[in-house]
Amino acid sequence: MFDNFPLWPVRASAGAGNTDALFIFLLALSAFMCLAIFTMILVFATKYRRQRGVEAEQIEGSTELEITWSIIPLGIFMVIFAWGAVIYFHERTPPKGASEVYVVAKQWMWKLQHQEGAREINELHVPVGRDVKLIMTSQDVIHSFYVPAFRIKQDVLPGRYTTAWFRATRPGVYHLFCSQYCGTMHSGMIGQVVVMDPPQYEAWLSGGGTSGSLAASGESLFQQLGCVTCHRSDAQGRGPNLVGLFGKPVHLEDGRTLIADENYIRQCILSPSTNIPSGFKPIMPVFGGLVSEEQLTALVAYIKSLSPAASGAAGGPSLAPAGTRSQNPKE
Repeated sequence: MFDNFPLWPVRASAGAGNTDALFIFLLALSAFMCLAIFTMILVFATKYRRQRGVEAEQIEGSTELEITWSIIPLGIFMVIFAWGAVIYFHERTPPKGASEVYVVAKQWMWKLQHQEGAREINELHVPVGRDVKLIMTSQDVIHSFYVPAFRIKQDVLPGRYTTAWFRATRPGVYHLFCSQYCGTMHSGMIGQVVVMDPPQYEAWLSGGGTSGSLAASGESLFQQLGCVTCHRSDAQGRGPNLVGLFGKPVHLEDGRTLIADENYIRQCILSPSTNIPSGFKPIMPVFGGLVSEEQLTALVAYIKSLSPAASGAAGGPSLAPAGTRSQNPKE
């Protein structure tokens, strides 16, 4: 309906319709209230204008009228609140099984890596009809990942991960912007999202010449950094067992309980003394400044891939991409 409207971006994601509906409702409500207020001003100005020989009369308040104009706006505002909350929680809850893409923003580019290992700069290829979860962080200042056609905008912050998700509904090429002023070349921090039919996407993915999945890269780095010496799948490790860790609650020495999500794993790699798991000593070295954002995402992806079903023999030194031995927030 609005595809050819110059001020209305094309609608190309599953959640765009709900966002547009709420926006149109707010516009219509604002226009109605503006028209009603100005109409009443004109009516009252005409009806109660000053007239020669006519004295003003004291008008007493009406309880019924005041209750009415309090209850009706309250009801309208509650509808807006509930409608907006439903859309917000839908947009903030990625579906299970969504394909994950790690995004690193820096002045002035977008660096993206797929789970399968494909890397892109200022371009994101995705298949139509598939849920895609973006796990994003910044290498320097605050950025904001904004795709008007998908009606998604998420701030990308240094030092932590933020997430967003979408499901593209039509093939095409759509603008990607940074909507947060991030420096002198902010206007040049642009890119595009290329939505392809599934067969085309698989052909693109297989033709990229990738050296392995993101989790496999993380496994290699995990071994290079010596993490396997402490994070073991048997009882001999000096660090927590990472197999099956992701998404589970972790009890800490200070009595807190945290969920082992991407931010928890990240914090434990960069500053392990911040969250010490119960029963373990603060002996893990600090990797802040020693690993890049890309290496961090690979380590996080590897730890997420570890599952009890894929773990190997206890105490074995090798770690399969889906887990043989690893542990907690440490790498």
